[in-house]
Amino acid sequence: MPQPKYITDIGKITHIPEQQREKLNQITQKFVFRVNDYYLNLIDWNDPDDPIRKLVIPNEGELREYGRWDASDEDTNYVVKGCQHKYSSTALLIVSEVCGAYCRYCFRKRLFRNDVKEATSDIEPGLQYIADHPEISNVLLTGGDSLILATAKLRAILHRLREIDHVQIIRLGSKIPVFNPMRIYEDEHLLEAIREFSSAKKRIYVMAHINHPREITKEAIQGFQALHDAGAIVVNQTPILRGINDDPNVLGELLDKLSCAGVTPYYFFINRPVAGNGDFVLPLAEVYDIVEKAKARTSGLGKRVRLSMSHTSGKIEILAIENGKAYLKYHQSRDGHYGRFMTLDCPDEAAWFDDLPGNEKYWVKPKKKTDAVVSVNDMPDHPQIRANKTIMLK
Repeated sequence: MPQPKYITDIGKITHIPEQQREKLNQITQKFVFRVNDYYLNLIDWNDPDDPIRKLVIPNEGELREYGRWDASDEDTNYVVKGCQHKYSSTALLIVSEVCGAYCRYCFRKRLFRNDVKEATSDIEPGLQYIADHPEISNVLLTGGDSLILATAKLRAILHRLREIDHVQIIRLGSKIPVFNPMRIYEDEHLLEAIREFSSAKKRIYVMAHINHPREITKEAIQGFQALHDAGAIVVNQTPILRGINDDPNVLGELLDKLSCAGVTPYYFFINRPVAGNGDFVLPLAEVYDIVEKAKARTSGLGKRVRLSMSHTSGKIEILAIENGKAYLKYHQSRDGHYGRFMTLDCPDEAAWFDDLPGNEKYWVKPKKKTDAVVSVNDMPDHPQIRANKTIMLK
């Protein structure tokens, strides 16, 4: 199957009426648009509420006042350019500022701004930091999408990380398994690299982002199988999104299809309050109810998934929401409070940890560790125009 063609001009999507395309083009001046023809073919264009369409086609609600560009204050996690270290055992290398397509709900959409440069082609400072910190056993390659990198570039990074003895697990953050599965199963050099660097003692994990069961096509399943055969372990994480997967039947089907394909359901996330994401937001209590009803429809394999918020202070697991109370636990903590249990009032409209009265007792806003990265929250709301960004594929 030929590699898909990429489209960055909404005006070329002829399935959308011309008048509507002109409106949507205004949105793409602020929130960048990118998709490929393989993924576009998954859309039912006769259905204005098609969930696949909502994932990648701009919506007018994106220009509504809502949220912050960096809702989890990731700028405070950078230790050197291109490397975040929030949790003791895990470091992130931001290796790409490009994805196979741009999800409209993306929590890192700031990376796609023309005036932002958090990803870097020079990962030497990050590699040196990781080498100097033996507590780091997990490294996540992310961005953007790690599997959008040219295979030679990705292989070089994997090789360097495997030279650092205390790095046990390498994770590849990617939606390519459903945006462009052919990139995986048709690239034997990629699969060879995974075979070389994913061993019985030190695995490579692919952290997939599959939001809806319709994304799991025969091509996607072939991609999962190729990754499995190469020795990678594939897990999945998705936010719960209004109008896309906020239905127990849809989520239950997703859990079943993932389990059948050998992909571990890992996280369900609360959608972060990021700029432009207002149309996708659901109240916490509603998300909890949807997730529990979905889990009731699936086997114990599907029930492994955890419902969490990736908050500035850490990953907060939602254990239960009942009778106006939220029962929470730190599943990961920036400040070492793993396992801390919290009971907070949960107003009906609460959609994020900060919306829960009394949350401020459990965390303090972090300070930046380096000035090498500018906080996007301090920049103008509308991206400043400059020359096109370099796509780091080579």
